[in-house]
Amino acid sequence: MKAVVSKADLVAMIGKIQSVVSSKPAIPILANILIEAKDDHVILSATDLTVSMRCYIEAKVIEEGAISLPGKKLFQLIRELTSPQIKISATSGDTAEITTGTSVFKINGLNKNEFPALPDLSGAPQLSLPSVTLKEMLSKTAFSAAREDTRYMLNGIKLSIAGRLAAFIGTDGKRLAKCSTTCETETPLQSVLVLPLKAVEEMIKLLDDSETHVKIALSPDKISLESGSQTLIAKLLSGQFPDVEKVIPAQTVHQFSIHREELMSLLRQISLFTSDNSHSVRFAFETGQLHLSATSQDIGEGRVSMPVDFAGPRFEIAFNPYYMLDILRHSKDETVKFGLNDSHNPGLITDSSQALFVIMPMRLSETSPTKPEHAPAQTVSV
Repeated sequence: MKAVVSKADLVAMIGKIQSVVSSKPAIPILANILIEAKDDHVILSATDLTVSMRCYIEAKVIEEGAISLPGKKLFQLIRELTSPQIKISATSGDTAEITTGTSVFKINGLNKNEFPALPDLSGAPQLSLPSVTLKEMLSKTAFSAAREDTRYMLNGIKLSIAGRLAAFIGTDGKRLAKCSTTCETETPLQSVLVLPLKAVEEMIKLLDDSETHVKIALSPDKISLESGSQTLIAKLLSGQFPDVEKVIPAQTVHQFSIHREELMSLLRQISLFTSDNSHSVRFAFETGQLHLSATSQDIGEGRVSMPVDFAGPRFEIAFNPYYMLDILRHSKDETVKFGLNDSHNPGLITDSSQALFVIMPMRLSETSPTKPEHAPAQTVSV
């Protein structure tokens, strides 16, 4: 194998693909990147057997071939080189030579035949939607998904496709995010799948904010995303995602709008006065006003207020301020809409987009300085 490539292009591609490379691989080859030279392109592939990525860059291919090299070391070396062009050659099955100007580096790799074959979803049903839209859908739901939860299926994002409507849901049991959008398909699809969180995070990195359409291919146990010169393939989580949509309030007694940035500012202030055990803030609504308060025996007490278009008798509820801040950060618009029923049932937050967020309340006793602060937050029933 012999090929000459642009250093800038190679650094960019390896930088994108190396996050898929396992830091603690089950087998040595998984710490490597497969480099192939053919048809005027250099193709890079990486996998951890759950998430795989392939990308290509234009190159001057002198001799076709392939080799796998240590991903981390290769990226560190290429990034430090100053020459605009890099020559990569492999004269044997497991050693590569990197040449730039008068500098020559030899890197020991592994035979290409040891590298796992990446799945082929070329014949699977496909849908497409703008890159910016998919990125928004995934970003607005991934933050609320569980991480390393014993309820395995919550460590992913549920994607439901009905006809040409795609709905994304993420939840960790204490908050829930749902986004919907229309997509383009050759024929209407009916599918429910759960994307592992690592795959979702890699997809978000891969996608840009353009209106360029990206392609998604679906199989019973895998999903692939093709965006320009990059393709990501992931194994789906196997199992039944809990029926969490039943916790989304169908209607609410109290409905009002609130200034998003102002509430975020006050929550950052008042969260400093929550205890490490409870992280609970009391929301007290009365006509025209919202009062936030938190008390910690170790730190002290904080109280802040802001105007709000709430009308009715005084109403109190408690929320985790950090969960609320996460939701507000992933909302849009100057104001967002709140929907509440009582202090024991979940709150609903919406904006002008197709997104909705649900947050479970905490026990009001947790905000009281005279009562224990160890009661858990309510959770979505799963």
